[in-house]
Amino acid sequence: MIHRKEREMGIPEPDWRVFKEIRAVALDRFSRRILNECRTLCDDDAVSAHEHYLKLYELIHKRDEEMGQAFDDLRRSTAIYCLMTMWQLGLVTQAELNRFSPDTVHLVMRDN
Repeated sequence: MIHRKEREMGIPEPDWRVFKEIRAVALDRFSRRILNECRTLCDDDAVSAHEHYLKLYELIHKRDEEMGQAFDDLRRSTAIYCLMTMWQLGLVTQAELNRFSPDTVHLVMRDN
């Protein structure tokens, strides 16, 4: 069970080390996903160059918001929230999630 003081401090130190490893992998996955979405969008010959630009701009803006929620605030106190966002975006596998303590896994999975 995570006590109040630990919750205020963030995830336990062992989970923090795992988080930093998994965060790097998830960031690479998300970046690749976004680049693939951009390629697919730009390969659509049915729209004009300007329409490509507008759709690309919209996609990048949306993904940038998601990326910020998942990756921009690297602190122990925000790691659970970031991990939950990564999980919801499908950037963390079940095997990777299982590397965390049962309390951390429970917190991530409680809203899913």
